[in-house]
Amino acid sequence: MNTTIDIKITQTSTSKLSTTDFDNLQFGQTISDHMFIADFKDGEWTDFRVEPYAPLMLNPANATLHYGQSVFEGMKAYKSKAGETLIFRADANQKRLNNSAKRLCIPEVPEDLFMEGLKKLLEIDNEWIPNRAGYSLYIRPFVFATDDYLGIRPSNKYKFIIFTCPVGHYYAKPVTVKVETAYSRACEGGTGFAKAAGNYAGSLYPASLVQKQGYDQLLWTDSKSHQNIEESGTMNIMFVINDTLFTAPLTTSTILAGITRDSVLTLAREMGMNVEERFVTVTELEDALHSGQLKEAFGTGTAATIAHISLINVNEEDYHLPEKPKDSFSYKILEELDAIKYGKKEDTHGWIMKLQ
Repeated sequence: MNTTIDIKITQTSTSKLSTTDFDNLQFGQTISDHMFIADFKDGEWTDFRVEPYAPLMLNPANATLHYGQSVFEGMKAYKSKAGETLIFRADANQKRLNNSAKRLCIPEVPEDLFMEGLKKLLEIDNEWIPNRAGYSLYIRPFVFATDDYLGIRPSNKYKFIIFTCPVGHYYAKPVTVKVETAYSRACEGGTGFAKAAGNYAGSLYPASLVQKQGYDQLLWTDSKSHQNIEESGTMNIMFVINDTLFTAPLTTSTILAGITRDSVLTLAREMGMNVEERFVTVTELEDALHSGQLKEAFGTGTAATIAHISLINVNEEDYHLPEKPKDSFSYKILEELDAIKYGKKEDTHGWIMKLQ
């Protein structure tokens, strides 16, 4: 995109800041004052603007409501001790959004449009970024079809929107999970690698079944054999078996290329940890639980960051994992990630974008 990014600003006259309880934030329920919007029509992105966060007007024939052309991202901004605004790996989110968009026949969002819209929004809503440890501003960019047409074809019109919400921890305690061997999240050649809205819709029913049984999440297995553990509903999954860190590879089209996943693997290798990107089978996991070789299990994701797993159900048997000391691998990784995100440690990877 070579045109100048001229963003029209309309600020709210009724900010919600003064009435927001930052000590009692429930994830995703408190939305900041403004949103960035761009429209795609006649083959180009136009009408760039920041305006007060508000409901959208949709025609009942809106294409997304019927055919699901919608992709999204999740990212975070942090406040350093010095008051700087630090955005974690925004470039990776922009690239992944476009990978998802391509798979769903959605026009890509140019990098300069994504970044300038993000920066302008965070400049205006900067006071919404919590200035306390463990808290951050969750950022939700998304694109969806806006044609009012019931024929099955890619839409000709789209909206790109970014809005934000201040958040604390996604999981307040260690997570319990159950291995899923009946339902499938994704299959080869499908959209499992994309952050497509429909992927999450299809996962809700199986997840609700295990939640009724008392588990927080499930561990998805591959759709063919139901033997290879892929990921969880809200995060990539990692296992420490003996002295090696295992996680599912990105060699299939079924695994989301998690940005926190990539960050953890990078830091783990720098810390001298043995890392294997390969599938752990259900049988391997069960054997490791029986023998005590499974030292740690945790999830990685933007919302969850590092979610420690306290219990795994395999083949209808519960296995309790002992509580880990603060010097265990997953806690060290979490500490390292937070140090970079909050500006306590030098960023040697080019992951942090500072808002000037």
